[in-house]
Amino acid sequence: MSFKFEKLIVWQKSVDLSSAVHDLTKTFPKDELFVLTAQIKRAADSVSLNIAEGSTGQSNLEFNRFLGYALRSNIEVVGCLYLAQKRSLISQPDFAKLYQQCEEILVMLNALRVSLK
Repeated sequence: MSFKFEKLIVWQKSVDLSSAVHDLTKTFPKDELFVLTAQIKRAADSVSLNIAEGSTGQSNLEFNRFLGYALRSNIEVVGCLYLAQKRSLISQPDFAKLYQQCEEILVMLNALRVSLK
């Protein structure tokens, strides 16, 4: 059985982002465990989870609302990346790679939202 969201490239890319964030946070110090580590992981997971939740059995209006939540979670990941960079927890290449993934997801989410109107 296949769910509608599984076919969406933006959902697939958001799962990749979540995995990359998870791997990155393994390098964060223990004192960030209940602070930035938890926050960025929740935000990254929320992107794909909101896409999935909104896509199934919902109207386009309702799906658009959940895509808005996904978009805001994606922006939250970017904010967390900046905090991690400021705290010297992330290298510039890792920052750039994850930032680029977030930009790509943002563009795709916006395009999907426009297509639903």
